[in-house]
Amino acid sequence: MYLLAWIVIGAVIGWGTGRVFQGNGYGPLMDMLMGIGGAVVGGFALSSAGLGGYGGTIITTLVVMVGAVLMTVLAAYINERRIFARQL
Repeated sequence: MYLLAWIVIGAVIGWGTGRVFQGNGYGPLMDMLMGIGGAVVGGFALSSAGLGGYGGTIITTLVVMVGAVLMTVLAAYINERRIFARQL
């Protein structure tokens, strides 16, 4: 059950983080997959530390979000993509 939530959160966060960067990147699908990878790694790390489960749902969700953002941002910087501010 939690794994499915981690995948969904990771895909959404990875896509959103990838939209912030400019340049020739991996594309939205790879950004989503990297977000999912970071989310799953963060979720399993927190669960193995004993902080997961029903009582730690909010904490696990926050760690999954941070893991997804870190994975996508790290891959973007390796690929030399830069953060840019969009004009409204």
